[in-house]
Amino acid sequence: MNAYRAKPMTYPWPPALYLVVMLCAVMLGRWAPISVSHSHGWAPWLAGAALITMAVSLDIWAMKTLIERHTAVMPHRCSSHLVTCGPFRYTRNPIYLGYTILMVGFGLINLNPWFIIMASVAVPVTTAFAVRNEELHLLSRYGFEFERYCRATNRWI
Repeated sequence: MNAYRAKPMTYPWPPALYLVVMLCAVMLGRWAPISVSHSHGWAPWLAGAALITMAVSLDIWAMKTLIERHTAVMPHRCSSHLVTCGPFRYTRNPIYLGYTILMVGFGLINLNPWFIIMASVAVPVTTAFAVRNEELHLLSRYGFEFERYCRATNRWI
């Protein structure tokens, strides 16, 4: 394997990327608001709160699983174990999925569709700039075991 592929990212881009995307959604909501009907009462707020709870729970579960397996939580650290249990049984990127669900929840609570639009932008950008790099890193470290995991588990959902 190429030694370059064995290196993880040099900076933890996904958390920073999602923070920037969330700030963009807030700014776009102020500068170019999209009108949303308020006729549904508490339903969007309750749905948003449920999504936020689910997203935070997913992130905590994923981080706890990584810590229990004694491997890196931050995406720019070198992985010491291939983790395929916990939320990683269902998705290869549960933390990024949690970030995305969190954004949709914020959009529902604030009645700001820009959060949902920007979440749909963040997914391909995260895939292009972070997920593919992480996958190359894991492939170079774990080879066939990682390939088998990729065939059995979806990248996002």
